Amino acid sequence: MTHSAEDLRQRLDQLALYGLLEHWDEIGSKPWLAQVIELEERERQRRSLERRTRNARLGRFKALADFDWKWPKRIEREQIEDILRLTFIREAANVVLVGPNGVGKTMIAKNLAHQAVVEGHTVLFTTASGLLNDLAAQDSSSSLQRRLRRYYRPHLLIIDELGYLSYDNRHADLLFEVVSKRYGEKSIVITTNKPFGEWNEVFPNATCVVTLVDRLVHNAEIIQIDGPSFRLKEAKEKSAARAKQRAARKKTRTRNTRSKRS
Repeated sequence: MTHSAEDLRQRLDQLALYGLLEHWDEIGSKPWLAQVIELEERERQRRSLERRTRNARLGRFKALADFDWKWPKRIEREQIEDILRLTFIREAANVVLVGPNGVGKTMIAKNLAHQAVVEGHTVLFTTASGLLNDLAAQDSSSSLQRRLRRYYRPHLLIIDELGYLSYDNRHADLLFEVVSKRYGEKSIVITTNKPFGEWNEVFPNATCVVTLVDRLVHNAEIIQIDGPSFRLKEAKEKSAARAKQRAARKKTRTRNTRSKRS
């Protein structure tokens, strides 16, 4: 593959390899220059991916290829596959995954996060309690503003498990601050077990809940999932498998004992 001189100069400039640019007259026609640039680009892409993955704080998660689409009673597979194209990030829209415990909301959210990281976006994954307690722990206005920037900077912020605990007015105001700072500019993904009509139970007596929900759902994709807990299903299957193994071992021991006696 041939590269024009102008293309090589632009890529050197983008890589900030100013020393090479300074000696362009000497190296511009060298056959090895394009390979050097490509090696540098690949290495920077690799380091950038590692850094974004580390900063996203996703932890371990199952790939969506392992998701049992037949298990939930209600789920729109095409809707989920559509948001995985990440158009919503480019549109600064939000995604809210609503459903009971154990139906795969976190799994889907982490796969969204991973896809975003792979495609070059900065991402931060956090639980609702982690985010709110972190912000509430700041002991001055200046430290709070610095901490808020941590949740404002990423292209995509994912807030998991909103609704499992209740919070006071201070926490409600802090979540409102995060949503407001990102509103119309950067995307948020939220997983929750509570329909919006029950968010007053999450933030009892907070006056900002209606406005918080309004800003969050404006230009948002709402994904409803319903069904029994898949984690409970897996736990029962594993328990049954272990019981079957124990029964098989007991049967083997009994057979061996009888064989020795005879």
